[in-house]
Amino acid sequence: MTAKKPAAQTGAAHALRAALESPDLARAMGAHSPLSARLAEEAGFDVIWSSGLEISAAAGVPDANILAMPECLEAAAGLADAVELPVLADCDSGFGNVNNVIHMVRTYERRGLAGVCIEDKQFPKLNSFIEGNQDLAPLDDFAGKIRAATEVREDLVVVARLEALISGQGMDEALRRAEVYERAGADALLIHSKLTEPDEVFAFRAAYTGDLPVIVVPTTYNQVTVAELQERGFAMAIYANHALRSSLRAMRETLVRIMQDGTTLHVEEDLASLKEIFDLQRVPQMLERQARYEALGRELAEAAR
Repeated sequence: MTAKKPAAQTGAAHALRAALESPDLARAMGAHSPLSARLAEEAGFDVIWSSGLEISAAAGVPDANILAMPECLEAAAGLADAVELPVLADCDSGFGNVNNVIHMVRTYERRGLAGVCIEDKQFPKLNSFIEGNQDLAPLDDFAGKIRAATEVREDLVVVARLEALISGQGMDEALRRAEVYERAGADALLIHSKLTEPDEVFAFRAAYTGDLPVIVVPTTYNQVTVAELQERGFAMAIYANHALRSSLRAMRETLVRIMQDGTTLHVEEDLASLKEIFDLQRVPQMLERQARYEALGRELAEAAR
């Protein structure tokens, strides 16, 4: 008998599928901590992207599979626990071979993630914007990973990330792989490019004749708008690292200023208040629960006298 799926888990995957199938472009924001995920939710984003770059950077290590799957999983699950939005997890190239992918899919789904995204590069992978080895995995190897992922999942969304344009293999290879990954059972495609103009991803979307939603990551071609992407037929844009990058600059400027001035007086007006932090931590809700159950406990104790 098949075990019943947790309602929250089923709901998360359903919400992600709905976002990908919506006529409006879904917007995902990268996060690396529950706090940053809550800020993205507060801002009105549709999906949280559990960013491999952000999680690695927060740990102070390169985005090059230095962190193992359990560390990435804990970070992603923390995001899923903190927000109501679906969380799509960046799972690099699947943390190894097809057996690693099977274990990854089952484990991520049990922890409440809405979806996983795996890229068709060799393990260990290197961040796509770093100069170095960006070799693609053999086509049959990666197609097997996608098929295995979709056969062992229950509701989890499986996104196949195409790195042919990053690796220099070109548009024909990207389209060939897209067709194979669709036949393998992928739920969506992510086409990645490091050009400073969106022409490459626009050309891919125009040439791709399959039925899967197509996702983009407009990090380098940052002038592109939501309206343009929606008009071109994309399903989702992932703003993969902007929260981390903005916080890094703000923290650096604040720390330098405190050292220079010998006081925090001059930076206070630029800082979030403690109340803002407490609100994101859900302190008011904690205090309300505490007061309610303490009152209930007193009532129960009084009734027993």
